[in-house]
Amino acid sequence: MAVGKDCPAQLDAKCGAFLVGGSLCIARACLPLGADAMRTNSLGLAPALFAAVMMSFSGCSKPTLPAAGPPDVEVVEVIKKDVPVTREWVATLQGTVNAQIRAQVAGILLKQQYVNGAVVKAGDPLFQIDPRPFQAALDGASANLQQAKANLDRAQAQSGKTQMDVDRYTPLAKESAISQQELDDAIQNNLAAKAQVEQSKAAIDSAQAAVENARLNFGFTRITSPIDGVTAIAVAQVGDLVGPQSGALTTVSWVNPITVSFTVSEQDYLGAVRVAVKMGLSQEEVLSNLDWHLKLADGTMYPQVGHFSALDRQVDIRTGAIEVQVRFPNQGNILRPGGFGRISSVVRIEQGAVVIPQRAVTEMQGGYLVAVVGSDNKAAIRTVKMGDKSGGMWIVLDGLKPGERVVAEGTQKIQEGAVVNPKPYKPAAVPGGDSASSGGAS
Repeated sequence: MAVGKDCPAQLDAKCGAFLVGGSLCIARACLPLGADAMRTNSLGLAPALFAAVMMSFSGCSKPTLPAAGPPDVEVVEVIKKDVPVTREWVATLQGTVNAQIRAQVAGILLKQQYVNGAVVKAGDPLFQIDPRPFQAALDGASANLQQAKANLDRAQAQSGKTQMDVDRYTPLAKESAISQQELDDAIQNNLAAKAQVEQSKAAIDSAQAAVENARLNFGFTRITSPIDGVTAIAVAQVGDLVGPQSGALTTVSWVNPITVSFTVSEQDYLGAVRVAVKMGLSQEEVLSNLDWHLKLADGTMYPQVGHFSALDRQVDIRTGAIEVQVRFPNQGNILRPGGFGRISSVVRIEQGAVVIPQRAVTEMQGGYLVAVVGSDNKAAIRTVKMGDKSGGMWIVLDGLKPGERVVAEGTQKIQEGAVVNPKPYKPAAVPGGDSASSGGAS
């Protein structure tokens, strides 16, 4: 067994066992571990090995770790500038027109004449109801009209005859060639014949209306699209008995432009009204001057800009909000009714706002905290009052001054009063090319 000086210098100060060549070095002792020695002295070596291990462990001390330096944090300077204030709302997409296609007459559905989900034009056929009963009704109404016309001809002929009797009997009655009673009867017959003519004319009008109604019902068996748009999957199937009470057969939506609907609180609405009054404009004029942007459900920004369409007439008493509608161009029908998104617009410019990146702010129990790094590189946790957000920035209403440094990355490493190693903040890139600390509008 070699001790201390016989061990390699790099192992002499270490505590533990190391295999070096054919020797086992344990702290200050090296034991030969050759194959012959282990075979011949295995029993005698064990006690010595155990004793050497115990001796080496008893002389070991705990290793000393190097002192840790100040933690690295990324800081950004508090700045003051004009900031566009962007507001954002949850929005739903809906067709500008959503035409529910219903049967106007009762009958058996014979055909579906469009492909589910296809784009159709106004007037394109969608369904065909069995037309035969309605063709028979039209034929019957047409026959009744012809009969009414024949009755009118007969009544007019009778009226002409009775009128001639009156004309002939009148001078004869004056000469007493016939009795006054005969003249009176002729006059009454003539009046009755004229009434019959008027009745026959009315019957013709009624028969004509019946024909028109039968023709309309016959036409209703061919169901067409009232608008250009995208069709829904049909609800009714071929062979179904459909009618005015059977519900919608399908829906056609006009989606270019598409309508984006969202609700704003009554407080926001009243604020917009005050702005409009100060500017001498109507609410609709103020909203029409805004450019609207839409973030889709997958997080991407829709490339087209929307424009104000309508403001509802009332505040919903259940939610305390009022509906606003904005229309977006939708070439290619990319956007579909029923989708969700987030709509935003720059509602005002905040002059001389104190701003910091949003990620520098920590929300805790309804309040907001930031870590401020002083000139001595010591961190201090400070309570701040925050305002509106703008892009990746957040307006500070109270608690910070321009020129101060706040921690934007590494706040989890900080303790009150601790010294830190500040480095410039490097904002991560976000979709669209703007950094997370940019002050631009969404």
